[in-house]
Amino acid sequence: MIEFQSVSKTFPDGTEAVKDIDLTVNKGELLTLIGPSGCGKTTSMKMINRLIEPTSGNIIINDKDIREYKIDELRWNIGYVLQEIALFPHMTIEENIAIVPEMKKWKKNKLSKRIEELMDMVGLEPGTYKKRKPSELSGGQQQRVGVIRALAADPDIILMDEPFSALDPISREQLQQDIQQLQQEIQKTIVFVTHDIDEALALGDRVCLMKDGKIEQLSTPQELILNPQTDFVKSFVGERKSPWQTAVDVMADRSQSNAIQESEVNTLNSEDSTLYMIVDSKNDYKGAIQNGKKLDLRALPNGMHLRKATEEFEAQGVSVLPVVKENKFIGTLSYKDIVQYLQKQTTMENGVIQQ
Repeated sequence: MIEFQSVSKTFPDGTEAVKDIDLTVNKGELLTLIGPSGCGKTTSMKMINRLIEPTSGNIIINDKDIREYKIDELRWNIGYVLQEIALFPHMTIEENIAIVPEMKKWKKNKLSKRIEELMDMVGLEPGTYKKRKPSELSGGQQQRVGVIRALAADPDIILMDEPFSALDPISREQLQQDIQQLQQEIQKTIVFVTHDIDEALALGDRVCLMKDGKIEQLSTPQELILNPQTDFVKSFVGERKSPWQTAVDVMADRSQSNAIQESEVNTLNSEDSTLYMIVDSKNDYKGAIQNGKKLDLRALPNGMHLRKATEEFEAQGVSVLPVVKENKFIGTLSYKDIVQYLQKQTTMENGVIQQ
């Protein structure tokens, strides 16, 4: 989708902001760019929509060099969300959202429907908010408008430049959750610059950690935490291993629960309160049964980290879930297992030897 090919940027004063980087952002991926001030993350992002021109190298979008696009064509297909929300104060919320679609000559009915759809998507009831001015909204609400304004013309790519850093912690956490949920629905290609490592880990499908204009490590959040490739990465990430351990790490210390073949389900007593995981002859997970009732429990992939696993327990409202590897049943995991494991790890990390 987006490809950097040996891209460098040197400013007129001689500052080498980006040094010969190669990077691919996959279609539908949310990539977070993180690193200390001056590492080149914002410069890298701004080169995608040519707010900054590369000194050398090529940036390719959809197999076409960005210099071959007309500048308006390029930027109309790239939404941009800034830290400074930059809503036009004299315009209503719907007028702010409509700016780019109107420039692209969208029909009124289509645009009106799009505005209401986007406002609903981020919890801003159109009838209540679309005629208001930005000054009548909270900071978090204004930033939501900034996000959906970037989405209004349905661009393929969204660039987000530290969009939540000026918000209070509660608003920031809520917007992070909104972005995660929104991305599940819209599946845009998003490049998200942040200086907050926890935000980068929580949001990114992959995280690109930069230092001195170069990519220090590019990997999934879990891989970055568990397998830092350099001392800088280890230092920058800090001690966050426990919440990023996987379901299998926890299961290693416990016995496996009951599994039952599909062909044997009918032999169970309807009063049997044991939770059984149903598998077929190939050990593929097929569901669960308890007290004679079939349960449609979503399984946890064996590599799912504990942050996501705890979210699954909460979403499904259960205390035990099956764990699978490529849909093969390998055991179960309980919420209690996770709590006990994290308590144990915290004790060990604090240098206390358990008796």
